[in-house]
Amino acid sequence: MIHLSRLGYLLGLEGVALLRGFREGADREFVEARIGEIRALLDDPALAEADGVTAEPGAISSGDVYRTWASHYDTPGNQMIDSEQPVVRRVLDGLPVGVALDAACGTGRHTAYLAGLGHQVIGVDGSPEMLAQAKTRLPGAHLSQARTRLPGVRLSQADVNRLPLPDDAVDTVVCALALVHVPDLGAVLAEFARVLRPGGHLVISDPHLLSGYLQPRTLRTGPDGLPALLADHYRPLSDYLAAALPLGFQVRHCEEPRRPPLRLHPATPPPNPPPPHGSWDIMHWCPEAAFAALSGIPIVVIWHFQLANDE
Repeated sequence: MIHLSRLGYLLGLEGVALLRGFREGADREFVEARIGEIRALLDDPALAEADGVTAEPGAISSGDVYRTWASHYDTPGNQMIDSEQPVVRRVLDGLPVGVALDAACGTGRHTAYLAGLGHQVIGVDGSPEMLAQAKTRLPGAHLSQARTRLPGVRLSQADVNRLPLPDDAVDTVVCALALVHVPDLGAVLAEFARVLRPGGHLVISDPHLLSGYLQPRTLRTGPDGLPALLADHYRPLSDYLAAALPLGFQVRHCEEPRRPPLRLHPATPPPNPPPPHGSWDIMHWCPEAAFAALSGIPIVVIWHFQLANDE
């Protein structure tokens, strides 16, 4: 069981803001403001009374969460997508056209882009709700000016650990913001290597480890009605290399886009905050500290690997 405390989280943001300030040259006014806010947070009765919740880790699945996220997952303003998508598409623009697999395709945003580039695309996802969004998106996919028609796109509900494809079936695999939900990274990369042709390309994006430490956890009500946490697996960069290199993948590019500056507006905390198993979006209680702690840190990591060609 994990105990989550709103007060503890806010104090943590203040501490990270101070540590970054010491490293990056904060002035005395900034430091004193953070210390003053810490004292105010400790004295705030709304935070002191019945603060926190004990939640069971892993009691809800990514499928449970995406069931509610699907309809608004990639609406404008999702900072992770806004940071990841331009980099991934820049990589895809430089790859040869062929057969592409969008593994954990979600709402089909990269599926549609690959199709617009001329690829024959297979989109695979485990969430029927996300696939429903993908089916809605694909008829209106933007086409490259060099193309006059949308190539074939096939969508399939399946797990990334068991792809419904034969060996050496595709030229490119894209997997965006999904491996954080996978406990065994090596097994999934081995499955990608299986379906890729020699010389094929693997493009991965994933939430960054630093972002995982500083963002609030995904908290929901579990099947038993008790608070529950989504199981997530934020990884250091070395984990991707340790899993990929023994499979014959070679690094072609790695990039860590940074979180844009937060734009939070202070709000007076209500005298009786909502239950802690409700909204966990509480950064507006100390917006200056949140801005200093989170702005400019790496938010995602993008890898471009190429499978060795034995010929």
